[in-house]
Amino acid sequence: MKNGKSLFKKKDNSKFYLIIFIILFVALVARIIFSGGLNTASVKDAVVAGDKVEAKAPIELSFSDVLRRADDIKTMEISKDDVATGTLKDGTPYRATIAYNPEMLEKISKNGATISINKSDSTWDIVGKGLPIAVSVLFLFWLLRLLRGGSGGGAGGLTRSLIGQNPTKITTGKTKTTFKDVAGIDSEKQELMEVVEFLKHKDKFKALGARVPRGILLSGEPGTGKTLLARAVAGEANVPFFATSGSDFSGIIVGLGVAKIKEIFELAKRNAPCILFIDEIDAIGQSRSKHSFNDNDREQTLNQLLIEMDGFANDTGIIVIAATNRPDMLDAALLRPGRFDRQIYIDLPNLEGRRDILELHAKKFKIGDKVSMMDVARGTTGFSGADLENLLNESALHAVRAGHKVVEQSDIEEARDKILMGPVKNRKIRQEDIKLTAYHEAGHAFVGMHYSDITDPIHKATIIPRGRALGMVQHLPVDDKVSMTLDEVRANLSIDLAGRAAEEVFFGKNKITTGASSDIEMATRVARRSITMAGLSDKIGMVAINQANTFGQKVALENASEKTAEMVDDEIKNWLDVAYKDAKGLVTKNKATVEKIAKALLDKETLSADEIRELISGEKTSAKKVTTKKSTKKTSGKSNAKK
Repeated sequence: MKNGKSLFKKKDNSKFYLIIFIILFVALVARIIFSGGLNTASVKDAVVAGDKVEAKAPIELSFSDVLRRADDIKTMEISKDDVATGTLKDGTPYRATIAYNPEMLEKISKNGATISINKSDSTWDIVGKGLPIAVSVLFLFWLLRLLRGGSGGGAGGLTRSLIGQNPTKITTGKTKTTFKDVAGIDSEKQELMEVVEFLKHKDKFKALGARVPRGILLSGEPGTGKTLLARAVAGEANVPFFATSGSDFSGIIVGLGVAKIKEIFELAKRNAPCILFIDEIDAIGQSRSKHSFNDNDREQTLNQLLIEMDGFANDTGIIVIAATNRPDMLDAALLRPGRFDRQIYIDLPNLEGRRDILELHAKKFKIGDKVSMMDVARGTTGFSGADLENLLNESALHAVRAGHKVVEQSDIEEARDKILMGPVKNRKIRQEDIKLTAYHEAGHAFVGMHYSDITDPIHKATIIPRGRALGMVQHLPVDDKVSMTLDEVRANLSIDLAGRAAEEVFFGKNKITTGASSDIEMATRVARRSITMAGLSDKIGMVAINQANTFGQKVALENASEKTAEMVDDEIKNWLDVAYKDAKGLVTKNKATVEKIAKALLDKETLSADEIRELISGEKTSAKKVTTKKSTKKTSGKSNAKK
């Protein structure tokens, strides 16, 4: 549809015929329902008592009753259905179903009864016979009218009328979005500049015999800007932009998707050069198989899409851009050269990309002068463009609730913590649990600060409960990491298990709690991946042993014998035991310092990295040092939380 209006603008009287059809159909149903009440006694005797008139209900007589009470019958009228109605000599109306017998009727007549036979059809009988015929004729006339109408042929006209209340939704027109409105994906924009150049300067490509990609498939995580990038291409080239979704081509009517595909591509051809964007194309482009018998309509829709894309001439100027989160599900015929020639994967933005996206979205909000978008970018590793926009929006909402005139750094910190770990839980917690949580997080904080030279620096430690966690220690990465060294892996394992180590050191072996379950799970996952996939274990060697996890069900190690699987389990346990021993040793050796951090957490609930550093070193961090430190840190969003 254009601006919310259907593509199918041609007016017809199909709705009028449909209404007439419905009225006749309802009348037919009503006749069937009430036909039993039409054969009531035709003679109703009334007994007059003063001013009151009472109608007697007819009595039901069997055929044997009629034979036995022949002398009592006064009148009888026999219809074509062998239903007899009339009155007895005492004035009582009756109704009976009899078998037509001339001798019986003669016997009743000799006793003075008046008998009449009416074999003609009643009005309702005539309606009952003619109404189904009228309905059928009208329905056929309606179908024939639809088959003749429409620019897309008979079937197209019928389909368009059937989908009149559910048309294909198409956003049309020229878009004002340009590449200036897209940030954080510079390499992807460069890939699409060729498309823009072709739409602007088509002759330059023709001179060399080159052709522009006929179709471009954008894939990537949700919220990375696939739709925005497609709109920007159309805006840069200043050509019409047609956008629809793969789900718009599916419906309960067989052939609906095929008709819609034809209609959309006809519209695009009439407005070439243009961009035709299909979002979530996996809804109709899933791979076909020999066993997909129940999806014939979807396959026919896909076939029509393949035909339309393959039928382009090189100079039509129609470029199809599709987006999906699951490119692995698409049919191979859809991805071959000549259809979707180019596939562009849009990754999550890196540090610089996140900063650019934040600065772009920050123009819509009133941000304080002291807010550093680079610091915010450091704290949002793994965020997509949509996540970053949502972060700023949540920050603005928090600023309003807090009564701030501008969005401050504290508002963004609160919004980020809320997104990553959930809102603050205002629940009553036992004092002993709060104390144990403080020591648990103090252990994480101290060991994390000890290994700060080779691992991600600490951002803050808190015992404010969020989501399912009673507390956490946040780390900020210096940069976007793609790998870790063996020393870094072992240091992270020690940091993960430092909370449990602090519990044992300060409260004893019998006072440890289940709060370290998430830490142990994280450490086990890191150790297993390092051993079975990264080849960091001397005992196992450089062998890739994957562990499949299908539909949440744990299965045995792949590519490994039972003996190797046992060796893997032993090696993981050995790594964790070494890490726990290291963490416990550090906490025991620096017990007084860890206790200072725990008491400070109990007093303030949240400690910054500088405050933790001051407690460990005993020296106050200078403002200059803080500024320098902040300028080199980046945020990870990693949480080592005690639950």
